[in-house]
Amino acid sequence: MKTIKQTYFSIILAYLFCSVALHAQESINNSGGNANGIGGTVSYSIGQVAFTTISNNNGSVAQGVQQAYEIFTIGIHEDSTNIQLSTYPNPTSDFVLLEVVSDSNQKLTYQLLDANGKEVGNNVIATNQTLIPMEKLENGTYFLNVSIDFKKQLQTFKIIKHN
Repeated sequence: MKTIKQTYFSIILAYLFCSVALHAQESINNSGGNANGIGGTVSYSIGQVAFTTISNNNGSVAQGVQQAYEIFTIGIHEDSTNIQLSTYPNPTSDFVLLEVVSDSNQKLTYQLLDANGKEVGNNVIATNQTLIPMEKLENGTYFLNVSIDFKKQLQTFKIIKHN
């Protein structure tokens, strides 16, 4: 009788120990993206260990660890200067390329801010493609403000830096 109690106790103890160890979250994402098709869109991360999808007639929600592969324009883009701006790659590990399409001769500048609003870089945009170095910066979220002569802000981009 004592042996059965000890066996049950050992099984319960092992179960509790294993259940605590199995509730850890693990994610080693190397890359990811979006897949589009006739049936819909799927967002994925390579290296994603676990996820759950809940759906109903109104839509679906995918829960899990995913890194955003989107370029965000922050704020309202009201521009009468006919200047088109784009950035890529995002997320990045080494640099961001800022591309400017403009007929204007206005002096454009950029300012790179960290998530706390601290300026980590700025410069004049001299060509249609400006390379903004980010390899020495810490991983995190940055905001790239493009303006006319550091005065009139044209557009802000959200940039994700990772290694």
